[in-house]
Amino acid sequence: MSPMNPEGVEVDTSVVGETLKTYRAKHSLSQADLAQILHVDQSYISKVENGQRTIRDIDTLLHIATQLDLPPRQLGISDEILRPIPLPSAAPLVGGIDPVQHSQQEWRKLRRALNSGRGDLARVAASLYSPGLLATGAPFLAPDAWTPAHPLPLEGITLEWENTATPILVTGTEAEACGVLPLRVSGKRYDRYTSAIRYLDPPALFENRPSYRLVDADLASTKPRLRFGLGTYFDKLDLSEAIAHELAGAANRKSEPGWEDLPLRGLVGDPFDLRRRAVMPAIETLTLRRNTDTGQATFFLHWRDPAKVATAAGIYGLIPAGEFQPSTIATWDRENDFDLWRNIVREYSEELLGEPERDGSQGVPLDYESWPLYRGLQTARTAGKVRPFCLGIGLDTLTLTATILTAVVIDDDVFDTLFGDFVAVNAEGHLVTASDTTAVTDGLPFDEPCVHRLLTDEPMASPGACILDRAWRLRHQLLGRQAG
Repeated sequence: MSPMNPEGVEVDTSVVGETLKTYRAKHSLSQADLAQILHVDQSYISKVENGQRTIRDIDTLLHIATQLDLPPRQLGISDEILRPIPLPSAAPLVGGIDPVQHSQQEWRKLRRALNSGRGDLARVAASLYSPGLLATGAPFLAPDAWTPAHPLPLEGITLEWENTATPILVTGTEAEACGVLPLRVSGKRYDRYTSAIRYLDPPALFENRPSYRLVDADLASTKPRLRFGLGTYFDKLDLSEAIAHELAGAANRKSEPGWEDLPLRGLVGDPFDLRRRAVMPAIETLTLRRNTDTGQATFFLHWRDPAKVATAAGIYGLIPAGEFQPSTIATWDRENDFDLWRNIVREYSEELLGEPERDGSQGVPLDYESWPLYRGLQTARTAGKVRPFCLGIGLDTLTLTATILTAVVIDDDVFDTLFGDFVAVNAEGHLVTASDTTAVTDGLPFDEPCVHRLLTDEPMASPGACILDRAWRLRHQLLGRQAG
């Protein structure tokens, strides 16, 4: 008989090693690659695959399933182990409150409150940090070393790669996280926040994709650089969404929560210590369609539908925006996609044109140079008609997630040629237009009244608000002296 774990669930440990080998072969990974994704030593992977080490702990198996986005059954445990507990019977003989069901219901209730109040909660979180660290016009933390004085051309940033796995010291699984993890079964909580999301409140898009982990950043020096390693999207969410949930709960109990109410956030410590936690940055882009006759510009805004996305839901954001990540976990894609501009273009394809995600599923690296959209943008970029810039990096105060802030100026003739089939609705939400426009490609006016309204009166995601504020102040450098 297969061994039993402490919960009494039968586990077939004989399949784990073969599952890992099959997974590596499918995704063209070495044992070292897999070890980096699972945050273990290569020797651990080798022993498990060779049958020299047996994993019986269900939490470890569930961690592997989550990190690799595998059904639990492929690791020898029942898929039902993480699913919500059925509602208790309403029969008269059954009395009292089911603690598991109550825990899950309260978690869902607070999760909804978090998603509907992220803007207000970000401002509450901002009060916890020194005002000197806050960016102008947004609840966003932006240290000097991450903030260039002028728009920085993307080609001026050196990307470095770190092969050695950097341990994650604060993961969101510590004792301090108990307050945000609902019960899974009696006496046993979900081990990770992403597991609770997956089984209790799953959005339409929720995949644990490989991501580039930021481990060092310097954008204010004469040689700006960013250094990355490998991680996964859920590594980020397990802590970032957990500390946001924690703050939502504290704000529900008292009007001005303090550090004594936020043990998990306190455990994070210095939010700019990139080697203490998993920081997988997103890239958000202000797309400026520049009128070549007047020098004026319009830009594009996106409403993120809470039913479709796991984070930054129910608020406005700039478009495109997405995680900085390779198209697949394979080593060749990790290297081929390790480029800020290529990531932005993939997001343009998905969010503006509504094209399927270019996820490398064909098993060969994406050929960017033969891709018409990329080739067209590159040709225009060489001619000076497409100009991508970095405006810095910062952290959302609510989640402490990082965003690389970018702006891309595209001359109107190029924009209209390449994005003439701009879609109004995409997989994450819908585009916002001005009341007097006739098409989504007209965008919103990049002028003081529009920028001011979005920064002061609308539920705007903090990264987008920071980009918009900074871009407006630097508009002459981005657009030329004709800008308003």
